[in-house]
Amino acid sequence: MNQTELTESAINLLKELISIESFSKEEDKTADAIQAWLAKYDIPIERDLNNIIAKNKFWDNSKPTLLLNSHHDTVKPNTAYTKDPFLPHIEDGKLFGLGSNDAGGPLVSLLATFVNYYDSEDLNHNLLMVASAEEENAGENSLRGLLPKLPNIDVAIVGEPTLMQLAIAEKGLVVFDAVVKGTPSHAAHPNNDNSIYNSIKVLEWFKNYKFKKSSEALGDVKMTVTQISAGSQHNVVPAQVDLVVDVRVNDAYTNKEIADLLKKDAPCELKERSLRLNSSKIDKDHPLVKSGIALGRTTYGSPTLSDQAALSCQSLKLGPGDSTRSHSANEFIYVNEIEEGIDLYIKILKGFLH
Repeated sequence: MNQTELTESAINLLKELISIESFSKEEDKTADAIQAWLAKYDIPIERDLNNIIAKNKFWDNSKPTLLLNSHHDTVKPNTAYTKDPFLPHIEDGKLFGLGSNDAGGPLVSLLATFVNYYDSEDLNHNLLMVASAEEENAGENSLRGLLPKLPNIDVAIVGEPTLMQLAIAEKGLVVFDAVVKGTPSHAAHPNNDNSIYNSIKVLEWFKNYKFKKSSEALGDVKMTVTQISAGSQHNVVPAQVDLVVDVRVNDAYTNKEIADLLKKDAPCELKERSLRLNSSKIDKDHPLVKSGIALGRTTYGSPTLSDQAALSCQSLKLGPGDSTRSHSANEFIYVNEIEEGIDLYIKILKGFLH
């Protein structure tokens, strides 16, 4: 099959995926569709729950492995939709539908790229294709849960909308629950230890705190207080104020280093929810990145989280579509972005695999 036919087939697969509800944990029908699409090219798959796994025809255990990964689950459509989120249709070159941009476009483009190289005998890496589930909710049965069952992975491309520019680093995430304490009392009585007033200096501390180490690709660590709650009735001073703190971590720190630092310095009690969503990166002089740069692609650091956080190997985030459209009403991807995405994926891998 030539590249034009393969591209048309991938776009038709995307239309089919859009038409099927595939919220996180409910992706069985889109997994069926992906399995059936690969079967058209006589490609055998392994299936782990709603994760689809395929290996190139001439897999060789002595070679290193390149993972091609994107996800087929979606968030639920928001209330601002004016179009049917499950009705794929093209207007003015835009393919509309839930999951078209995040991450259906990157997924079908990677699948087409995998099919293109599936029966090539002279590759210097094995190709491992994983269409994964539960990315949007970082679920137990996402790529993270699947990794222990997969062969060793040496390098990865994670398909997310990047306008086909090279995201060579991605910020990690740590969410903290913070508690500011005080003395509970009746509002009518004097109280010099009001937890709500005590929270003022704590909020100022979070607002003004600066992490020392910056990153060339990802800049500074970004810390934001995103939630605050306290009190149950008008005449009672509460015993505590609860805060939620969102910390986007650059590649100069591990998540554990961030947690240790903040718990030592913060003027309140802090407890992290998880340390598993670490930052990701790939060397700028890695052959995969150099192949992309040779094709006119630029490099940048991504502030958004993806399944890269589950990987311990070097990984590149790359795909058609625009991240700013993700989770938006009337989500879409340009058809020519998919066409360009498949073409660039194939060319980037040609420069890397041979």
